[in-house]
Amino acid sequence: MDLSSSRSIFGRSVGKLAPLAISLLFFLVLSALIPSTEAYDSLDPNGNITIKWDIMQWTPDGYVAVVTMFNFQQYRHIQAPGWTLGWTWAKKEVIWSMVGAQTTEQGDCSRFKGNTPHCCKKDPTVVDLLPGTPYNQQIANCCKGGVINSWVQDPANAASSFQVSVGAAGTTNKTVRVPKNFTLRAPGPGYTCGIAKIVKPTKFVTQDGRRTTQALMTWNVTCTYSQFLAQKTPTCCVSLSSFYNDTIVNCPTCTCGCQNNATQPGSCVEGDSPYLASAVNGAGKNSFTPLVQCTSHMCPIRVHWHVKLNYKEYWRVKIAITNFNYRMNYTQWNLVIQHPNLDNLTQLFSFNYKSLTPYGGINDTAMLWGVKYYNDLLMEAGPYGNVQSELLFKKDPSTFTFEKGWAFPRRIYFNGDNCVMPPPDSYPWLPNAASQLMSTSAMTLLTASAWLLIYYV
Repeated sequence: MDLSSSRSIFGRSVGKLAPLAISLLFFLVLSALIPSTEAYDSLDPNGNITIKWDIMQWTPDGYVAVVTMFNFQQYRHIQAPGWTLGWTWAKKEVIWSMVGAQTTEQGDCSRFKGNTPHCCKKDPTVVDLLPGTPYNQQIANCCKGGVINSWVQDPANAASSFQVSVGAAGTTNKTVRVPKNFTLRAPGPGYTCGIAKIVKPTKFVTQDGRRTTQALMTWNVTCTYSQFLAQKTPTCCVSLSSFYNDTIVNCPTCTCGCQNNATQPGSCVEGDSPYLASAVNGAGKNSFTPLVQCTSHMCPIRVHWHVKLNYKEYWRVKIAITNFNYRMNYTQWNLVIQHPNLDNLTQLFSFNYKSLTPYGGINDTAMLWGVKYYNDLLMEAGPYGNVQSELLFKKDPSTFTFEKGWAFPRRIYFNGDNCVMPPPDSYPWLPNAASQLMSTSAMTLLTASAWLLIYYV
């Protein structure tokens, strides 16, 4: 084949590959420009917060609606200082009044000469009312300071509602325009909300169960959580130990940050520091910014997994959760653990337990939380800033082993955030693991020497 013919063939090949190459390049550039938020949680694939907006009656210039936030997440809740909900009106709507919540700003209402609306902002921001609000300002599921518990842990308190009277809006199903650009902070970033979708009107059953009514119009908004949007750094880590090895595997160094008091004073405080009280009550006291105890990992929360005892047919694990944050009490905390032996969990001490099956019939994930009025409150850092329990597992002879770190968890979540595990090669090994490794290496060397001897002789 001459050079000219090869060039022609090469040119036709390049011509066929050009569209594919351009598509691939476009995909790579688009992937680089759009950040991955990883809102999908494999342990809770259907978890979300659904905002339901039910129009209950029409008014001369708008409508009265009940807005309810349902937390359909199995183990992730909204803790103090609570949720903050925002949106943008589609037209020039105003909020005449609210029950069970309030907007943070009134905005410019100077165009109204008579009654003054509760809020005239194009993009209102709404917060829940605090406990103790007068009864004439409450509706069902309101006034909890924005705290919403998780669906599994406390389904009775997994919703929050408020009533809003909207003016300068449509007065029929055809003239009403749904709000847009919904935002949910709980209490910080982390949730991404989709567009409002009109759905079938919600139906309500009376207390006696003999009559059903329905909303005049309903739309839903779905919000999903991403830990990468919520925090720039992890919030918890895991340490490991066992009865068969003296090694204590601590959380990886600088897991949640590094000690840097030289350039960033106040990033942490020593537990025995004489200035501890002034640091805790100083600037940032009410900002919920973590003030952690100085540690090698600098995480607010550490979960320790200790393989405690080995019986003939059972084995025992101790779990300890330690709070290193001097500014936060964790109310209604929870822990999610993934381990292959959770399908044979026999007994649990001083914690509540619920099996989660995110992968169908595979029962390797469990949710743990404290007993109410006993240890459901994890206190701030200090002598009372820890909770602990023990788990008793029954051995499955076909799978059970202490080798290669099998006895340690695969994943641990605290309050819905994935905790950083130590690297697998640092796990406590059985005492004879090193000798077995040396024996294997020696056998390999001996075999190689024998082959060399055979080859050259």
